[in-house]
Amino acid sequence: HMTDCLSTQFGGEPTSYTRFSIARQMDGDNSHVEMKLAADEEEGGEIGRPEHLHASMPPPRRNGKNLCFVIIAAVLLLLIGFLIGYLSYRGRMQRVNRCLDGSGNCEMTPTASYFSDDGMEEEEVPGPRILYWPDLRNMLSAKLSVSRLEGNLRQREGKSSFEAGKVEDENTASYIHDQFTSFRLDDVWNDEHYVRLQDKGSSKNQVFIVEDSEEELESPDAYVAYSKSGTVTGKPIYVNYGLKEDFQTIRNTRVTVNGSIVIFRAGKITLAEKVANARKEGAVGALMYLSSSSNKKADSYVPFGHAHLGTGDPFTPGFPSFNHTQFPPVESSGLPHIPVQTISREAASKLFGKMDGDTCPQEWISGVMGCKVTVSSSSKMRVKLTVNNVMVDRKILNIFGVIKGFEEPDRYVVLGAQRDSWGPGAAKAGVGTAILLELAHVISDMVKSDDYRPRRSIIFASWSAGEYGAVGATEWLEGYSTTLHAKAFTYINLDTAVLGSRHVKISASPLLYSLLEATMKKVKDPIKNSGPFLYNRVGSNWIKRVVPLDLDNAAFPFLAYSGIPVVSFGFYDEDDEYSFLGTTEDTLANLKEKTDMLYPLMYAAAEVAGQIALRLTHDHELFLDFDRYSDELLSFQEKIWHFEPNVKALGLTLNWLYFARGDFQRAADALRRDIANSDRENRIVRRALNDRMMKVEHDFLSPYLSPKDAPFRHIFFGKGSHTLQSLLENLEQLGANKTSVDVNELKEQLALATWTIKGAANALVGDIWNTDNEI
Repeated sequence: HMTDCLSTQFGGEPTSYTRFSIARQMDGDNSHVEMKLAADEEEGGEIGRPEHLHASMPPPRRNGKNLCFVIIAAVLLLLIGFLIGYLSYRGRMQRVNRCLDGSGNCEMTPTASYFSDDGMEEEEVPGPRILYWPDLRNMLSAKLSVSRLEGNLRQREGKSSFEAGKVEDENTASYIHDQFTSFRLDDVWNDEHYVRLQDKGSSKNQVFIVEDSEEELESPDAYVAYSKSGTVTGKPIYVNYGLKEDFQTIRNTRVTVNGSIVIFRAGKITLAEKVANARKEGAVGALMYLSSSSNKKADSYVPFGHAHLGTGDPFTPGFPSFNHTQFPPVESSGLPHIPVQTISREAASKLFGKMDGDTCPQEWISGVMGCKVTVSSSSKMRVKLTVNNVMVDRKILNIFGVIKGFEEPDRYVVLGAQRDSWGPGAAKAGVGTAILLELAHVISDMVKSDDYRPRRSIIFASWSAGEYGAVGATEWLEGYSTTLHAKAFTYINLDTAVLGSRHVKISASPLLYSLLEATMKKVKDPIKNSGPFLYNRVGSNWIKRVVPLDLDNAAFPFLAYSGIPVVSFGFYDEDDEYSFLGTTEDTLANLKEKTDMLYPLMYAAAEVAGQIALRLTHDHELFLDFDRYSDELLSFQEKIWHFEPNVKALGLTLNWLYFARGDFQRAADALRRDIANSDRENRIVRRALNDRMMKVEHDFLSPYLSPKDAPFRHIFFGKGSHTLQSLLENLEQLGANKTSVDVNELKEQLALATWTIKGAANALVGDIWNTDNEI
């Protein structure tokens, strides 16, 4: 009837009029609104006359005008509604884009769950508040408390030891469990493992100097776990830090290590790696002392340690140590099978004074007077080492608490800290545990009192038996490996967060570099020598100074065994290490003497860890920068390309490795395009894209190796001949001496590296039918 309407407006009259209805949907109810465009009879009309679709009499002129106004108004309302809806959607997408590009203003959209009970996606229900990322970051900073951090740390005062599985360790576990419960975490539980540890025997271990008679050098209370028990005698040989290149220096001097007792100082690599290098050279025993420091009180202290070249219970390698499991008689290949003992710097100085061989190279001397490499060929002086350690079976407890995500509770970040220590463990375990408790308290309060609704879950973990090589953490990973690699997407390590104040120590997966950098730009530096924020201190080239994870870091098995991205952050003094770490003098007083900024530094470390955990559980898109691995692969290619002629001489090629790297680069570009072109408001699409990012780390675990025989399968950060570092070392050896390289081993290394990278590229692309198109 638009023609009638227009004709009416310009003087014409419609020939008929129509009764019509409008149906509308409001809040799920169907309401039918009927609008009758009919007029009563003006003159002599019959009241109650039945209506018809088309009347036989023309209506008055004013009714035609009314009809026209209604139609025009309806059209205008539709246009206005469309414009309002479009502008609202556009604004929402702009906010999401700001969230995803890291510029802040990241919107939190509260939801009840990811799927409803009947499998249909639920509608998003707006909560009482919308928390944007800057609001959340500021809330965390305001709620963190230096006084609570101090109170948590002082819980360890007055206690001499927290040895794993013993009374103080269990009491602390119970305290943490109670604290988690009082913080109103969504669930609190413990995980029991039954492990084989090593304890000192009924008589002390002893070190003797043997000439015409035996003279006791030292009989310390400290011991090295998993050392072989027994007595050995051999000539002493000093090998600096016990690195492979240090043993090469010894070989160049024509000194034979076979049958000797080697001496090395702490630092550079773990004690277990030093012992493994010594055993490979044929040493029958090993002694280690602490490196020099500015604190002369430490000269008489003897550190504890472990000699297992691995993590977890060495008598259930690859298996979880649950009590109900029947294990075969197997042990880790990383056990040392030689006696090992730690000694004090004073004892080391006395031992060097008895040695009459060549003086140490200048770069090997580190504050120990009279440093000698070994004894002269005419000397009868020998060292005798007796180790009386005994094996014990113990139950250990890992304590957990969780804040469950509101949208994806089956995806979680894990924050963890070691709880046990051989001594008071203020720096080794106290600082990390204090930060863990504070973050659990603060983040739970943000959820319960301030309407924060994390999309994903946050798990807080307190590990036992960390002193023995991350036993508690590793056994948990082994026990739930099939679940964790698909659900846990980041581990944040809180151990040894403060060992000094002058430098920042960072170990992390490349996936977390961008997030860590963004975090350091917003966390204030308590020292402020370089600027107001931590990023001012580390500088733009901080990635070049990232420290590789070692076996003693609980984050190592998460990354190298389970393929979960990790970050470990802390403060230390690079040129003056904290001498009391791992000794019975690791007390709060000595730690405060090391740095008078202890509690502000703990606050800063807690803020870094807290911001990372919150950002990963707040944003729509996971803040995992998979492009960083493209950079890592390109960097590796640049290191090996000049070995191409040596490889070709063996009838091999590096081209397939280059092709695999290119495939990964293209796969990363494809995923970046998928993210850019996706509907970021669609939770199903967003979850699928996040899952592809989550899997990147796990896909760098070599699938061609047995987790039992080679547990650390990560080709970047693992241990073994399958790693890219091992391949690089073999190529360097090939360049130096062609005959010294096993060609078949090199072929296998090239094949494993190529197909692991190729597999990671294929997984990154997504669906199998896209592989050929994208790669």
